Amino acid sequence: MKDLSKNKVLIINTGGTIGMLKTADGYAPVKDYLFNEIKEISDLNRDGMPKISYVELDTLLDSSDVSCTEWNEIAKTINKYYDEYSGFVILHGTDTMSYTASALSFILEGLNKPVVLTGSQIPLAEIRSDGRDNLITSVIVAGEGVINEVSLCFGGKLLRGNRSTKISADKLLAFDSPNYPHLADIGISIKYNYDAIKKGDNSKINVCELKQLPIGVIKIFPGMQFGLFENIITDKLGAVVIETFGTGNVPRSGDELLPILKKAFDTGTIVTVCSQCPAGTVTLGVYESSSPLKKAGAVSGKDMTTEAAVAKLYYLFSKGYDVTAIKTLMEKNLAGELSE
Repeated sequence: MKDLSKNKVLIINTGGTIGMLKTADGYAPVKDYLFNEIKEISDLNRDGMPKISYVELDTLLDSSDVSCTEWNEIAKTINKYYDEYSGFVILHGTDTMSYTASALSFILEGLNKPVVLTGSQIPLAEIRSDGRDNLITSVIVAGEGVINEVSLCFGGKLLRGNRSTKISADKLLAFDSPNYPHLADIGISIKYNYDAIKKGDNSKINVCELKQLPIGVIKIFPGMQFGLFENIITDKLGAVVIETFGTGNVPRSGDELLPILKKAFDTGTIVTVCSQCPAGTVTLGVYESSSPLKKAGAVSGKDMTTEAAVAKLYYLFSKGYDVTAIKTLMEKNLAGELSE
């Protein structure tokens, strides 16, 4: 590892398992605890390591409670300290880490420094915590400055943030990016995949704050009665992501779906189609069973994760684009989130 002692890394704690302690009601994040725990990790203070500073969000959360409010707060914190630090490490719970990583990839327009999300499956306070290695590696990645985008570092993998998805609730290898190569594989050394790394943006950083918007997700399943969902399609629903089978397929009972889709488009609701398969891409019209969606004007999410599709919809609506522009941009690569 090269000497990073002249570089500065800011650790931003949002909550999550890594900083939790046992309480009467189960594990929960505790204010001011994690900073003292991190100070005891000797490797973070070794010669050649970046200088570390630490801040916490006003309210530490289990990541299941994270929403647009916290995404905006994280982004504004990065923007506030952007010129002072070489990179940023965000400590976050695993449940929605991929949603936050995806959202930040859009919110932080013009980003040209590392923003690395990490956490743990076992709290730092417990024996065998995976948080120690995840944190040390993330600080090194943030200090080296090779990755000038939002990434997720976990279990020996460095992933593009908006390509990541959680694959296990209880294994230490909790995340992967099935549709995109790892940005780096972490073993004895950190081996960066330079062909997969996004080129830096030379423009000035800008924070596009996201608005709380009515966006839904519907997962298709065998025997599904589509009529049950008709009542949620109103002019108040901005967009819905449909997780279909395979490359965009829906059951024959999809005949019930057509009137619902027509209602959606009449009310201006954007329908984006993602696949339930971890790997692969949505290609509407390849099979007859996906034709109803194509004919009705649904948008293909291509090889985006559901997490990225949801975050992107929040972003495009918050930018003020009209429905036609949003439908077009959902199929365009804006931040490395899909393959064109």
